[in-house]
Amino acid sequence: MNGKQVIGQMKAAELEEVRRAAEGDDSALAELLQRHYAFVYKYLVKVTMDPSLAEETVQDTMIRCMENIHRYDGSSAFSSWMITIATRIYIDKTRRRRREQNWLEVIRNQAIRKLRWQFERRNEEWTDVMDAMTRLTPEHRIAVLLKHYYGYGYDEIGQMLDIPSGTAKSRTAYGLRQLRKELQEYE
Repeated sequence: MNGKQVIGQMKAAELEEVRRAAEGDDSALAELLQRHYAFVYKYLVKVTMDPSLAEETVQDTMIRCMENIHRYDGSSAFSSWMITIATRIYIDKTRRRRREQNWLEVIRNQAIRKLRWQFERRNEEWTDVMDAMTRLTPEHRIAVLLKHYYGYGYDEIGQMLDIPSGTAKSRTAYGLRQLRKELQEYE
C-alpha cells in the first residue's frame, strides 16, 4: 500500500467517524474532538499569544463543533474545519472585547467629566496632575497615590495590595514616569 492509499483510508475512516457523530454517536464525537483538541489548542496559543485565552477559545470551539458536527461536509480535513471555527470564534472575541473596551472608555470619560465638574462646582481646583492621573491604569494610580499622596512606604503598599514591595516600587516608578510624560504634553 502506498502513501496516498494510506491517507485515503485515514480520510475515509475519519469521514465515517464524523458521519456516526453527526447521527448521534457520542463516543465517535468524543474521539474526534479528543484527537484534535491539542492541535487546535496549540494553534490558538500561537494565534492569541495567551494560553488562558487559547484555552477558553478551544473550549468554545469544541462546543461549536459538537453543535454543528452535522454541517461538516468533508470538503476539507476535519482539523481544517475546526481551525476555521476556532479562528472565527477568536476574531469574534477580539471584536467583542474591542467594543467592550470602547464602551468602558466612554463610561470612564463620563465619570471623569462628572468628577471634574464636581470639583469645579465646589470651587476646588482640577489640576493638570489630576487630569494626567486619570490616564494611569488603576494599579499605577493606586501605587502613586499611596506613596506620594498618602506617604506609605513600599513595604506597606505591598502589604495593602498583597504584592511584593518590589512590585509596589516598580508600579510607583512607572506611574510617575507616565505622569511626567503626560504633564510634558501639557507644556
